[in-house]
Amino acid sequence: MTTDELTAWQPRLQALASAACGDDGAHDINHLHRVWRNAQALLASHPEADALAVMAACYLHDLVNLPKNHPQRSMASRRSAELAWRELAAIGFPAAKLDAVAHAIETHSFSAALPPHTIEAQLVQDADRLDALGAVGLARLFYIAGQMGSALAHPSDPLAVDRERDDRAYALDHIEVKLARLPAMMQTAAGRALGEARLAQLTTFRAAFAQEWTL
Repeated sequence: MTTDELTAWQPRLQALASAACGDDGAHDINHLHRVWRNAQALLASHPEADALAVMAACYLHDLVNLPKNHPQRSMASRRSAELAWRELAAIGFPAAKLDAVAHAIETHSFSAALPPHTIEAQLVQDADRLDALGAVGLARLFYIAGQMGSALAHPSDPLAVDRERDDRAYALDHIEVKLARLPAMMQTAAGRALGEARLAQLTTFRAAFAQEWTL
């Protein structure tokens, strides 16, 4: 796959993705751009991967985007994969790559809990999860918490020292409930290294937040 081929396909993939984007600021076209940039950083360590399949999956992985608390949330990635397969086939995307793209989309989701069996799917899963970490991930965390009506933190025990963590009730709890687990779950060494660096930012923020919260 040449750079020219990636350049030729990128605007077509962006057009498909943009047509499906709603008003969710945590899963908008900028999120898709960031996921692709994350994937490009990871691709540097995996030249054997099909970059076009990775790029297509990065841009189309949220074609069906259901809220975090939707009862069918775990099915969103499967529905996105099916829709992406059809949409790509309709615009002449290389047929031999369609299944690889669909598998990467279906297995990217944390909620779906499906194992990625190809390097392309592993890269897409890592790239998407990296966007949940670091400074942008932190902003997305509170944006989504606001959509779901969560409080910022428990009023007297923000670090959950003497209670069970509940990230549906308290946004800050989400750092430990889910985000702190992501680096160890990365599929690639490069993803783990980037994930650990970004998690450190969240850990520092969590401590500072708790200190201010309980002054």
